[in-house]
Amino acid sequence: MGKNKVTEEYGSLLCTEAVLQDRLPKPTYRALMRVMKEGEPLDLDIANEVAHAMKDWALEKGATHFAHWFQPLTGITSEKHDSFITPKGDGSVLMTFSGKELVQGEPDASSFPSGGLRATFEARGYTAWDPTSPAFIKDEVLCIPTAFISYTGEALDKKTPLLRAQVALETQAKRVLTLFGHDVTKVSTTIGPEQEYFLIKEADYQARPDLVLTGRTLFGCEPAKGQELEEHYFGAIRPTVNAFMKEVDAELWKLGVPAKTKHNEVAPSQHELAPIFEQGSLAIDDNLLTMEKLKLLATHHGLACLEHEKPFEYVNGSGKHNNWSLCADDKNLLEPGAEPSENLQFLVFLAALVAAVDMHADLLRQSVASAGNDHRLGANEAPPAIISVFLGDELDSIVEALINDEPTVSHALLHMDLGVPALPDVLQDNTDRNRTSPFAFTGNKFEFRMCGSQQNLSDPNVVLDTAVAEQCDAFATALAGKEGEDFAAAALAWVKETLRAHQRVIFEGNGYSDEWEAEAVRRGLPNLKSTPDALPSLIDPKNVAFYEKYHVLNEAELRARYISKAEQYAKLINIEANTMVYMARHLYVPALSEYSGDLATSVATKAEIGIDATAERALTSKLTEGINAICAATDDLDGRNAETRAIEDPQRECDAYRGAVLPAMERLRAAVDAMEEFCGTDYWPVPTYNTMLFWV
Repeated sequence: MGKNKVTEEYGSLLCTEAVLQDRLPKPTYRALMRVMKEGEPLDLDIANEVAHAMKDWALEKGATHFAHWFQPLTGITSEKHDSFITPKGDGSVLMTFSGKELVQGEPDASSFPSGGLRATFEARGYTAWDPTSPAFIKDEVLCIPTAFISYTGEALDKKTPLLRAQVALETQAKRVLTLFGHDVTKVSTTIGPEQEYFLIKEADYQARPDLVLTGRTLFGCEPAKGQELEEHYFGAIRPTVNAFMKEVDAELWKLGVPAKTKHNEVAPSQHELAPIFEQGSLAIDDNLLTMEKLKLLATHHGLACLEHEKPFEYVNGSGKHNNWSLCADDKNLLEPGAEPSENLQFLVFLAALVAAVDMHADLLRQSVASAGNDHRLGANEAPPAIISVFLGDELDSIVEALINDEPTVSHALLHMDLGVPALPDVLQDNTDRNRTSPFAFTGNKFEFRMCGSQQNLSDPNVVLDTAVAEQCDAFATALAGKEGEDFAAAALAWVKETLRAHQRVIFEGNGYSDEWEAEAVRRGLPNLKSTPDALPSLIDPKNVAFYEKYHVLNEAELRARYISKAEQYAKLINIEANTMVYMARHLYVPALSEYSGDLATSVATKAEIGIDATAERALTSKLTEGINAICAATDDLDGRNAETRAIEDPQRECDAYRGAVLPAMERLRAAVDAMEEFCGTDYWPVPTYNTMLFWV
């Protein structure tokens, strides 16, 4: 039987190891694999041969250009296209691509966020090939995943710290595994990002300046129907959406992105795409490609893809669950096994995760902090801003027993008889899921559920990887030289001591409840409710020392990230405030004035002929009062925004945007939304929630 279309096309635009093995001399291929798998330095002669093979493959696929594909501090991807052509003296051209062009590029770095690492007149930056992430072809361009650094060597991107953190984690985890008698070749994280997004009609999107300029609706009264009937969740997929999803799958599969699951989400017009797990940095590269393809391909179907965390009020926003695990030579180190309580190696890594999350909860919180995500966290649709760990019934009971020096009891898996002979018994998992937990164990991995839908997942994984590396380091250092029964006893004692010291972060209850917020305060857990609250953790001296110890980020790089994130927060809210002022003055007030004017004319006409128009007169008065309220709120917002924009200190500016501008934005929205409920549909200047969320 021949291959089907999917198996034939899967990875066809990806320069895989198989492609390189087929095109490179055996010694060159083996040398490249040592670079990719074992981190050996890359020789320029090898790079030249690899570049030649990549170029020939790309040309056969129709490519004409190459680009170093990188992730600046904007969080999205960037690329500069250079053609393969090299002119000859006779007027013709050769198609060339050198090893130097493969391994290093020089994009202009002056206009990317640098947080003060670079002055705007200093333009030079470098991109460096990341051989652990395969090159791919996109729009006739050979895209080469790269790191991005400044002229003086500091990381100006999201990928470089992630690769450093992965090195730190691998180094320390190998020390732990050596103590357990395992000599492993490779330790790496695996990540599975679950991407949520909304789809609306492109015409509705284009008719809303707030969506176009900010990615979310800044106005809109509550629709007649929301998500309360829950019929959209896992419901039948609209034909238009299904056609879009099919094209997304096809294009991602060509790029080797293992898109697996697609379904309708809870909110109307909301959907999710989830891939099969991949190695950490590659999974993030593929998620960024996925986000790009979702937005691009939606336009092919007359749709707009919204990846903002909160494009609509009154219904759920969108997140991106970061499913995280740790593997040694492809064996999952977070697999509990049949008897978790007897699996000492698993318990060591479990304790390391619990301690890592507790010790660096502030960094985890800031890693997902953004103006968009602040609308989700703590809003009964996403985990609270308080970081806690959910283990589930079996592991929680084991941890409790270890902490209290009591015998541990494993829970046998239960076969549930459904009472229908034709149906098979269902094997019950050893724990339920807790969707209110920010960091939940889900069988053989942890799910970090606080991430925002539009964010680059490098930030939270840098924290996780480095924090777990720190705990592995602590274990390996404490138990160095111990063997046999002494090692087993000392390892178990380390697990107990670590879990006892960090038990406060373990919480099995409802993370949405007010009671948990009060309990978290009692436990001493941080509750950084907003981005301005969370960002200073990046430059906390203890966190600077933590990152510097494992060579992930230095103080200058951390300060740059703090300033860049603060600037991004302030700029985003400034844009939102400007957009609200524009829409109020140029769309809503004119529309309401026209409607109230027509009503007033109708009232006057009826009065002339003796017809009572009490209701219309009252409505006209209400509309006039509403216009006055909108104008006053608009002026107030405009003034507060101007004052805040003039603040030079990044932290004070962020605090002012949160404390003064956001409340003014809320007041203006309330004034406009109140009038939407009374204004005639034909007069209202933009598509409403009822229109955008419930389209056919």
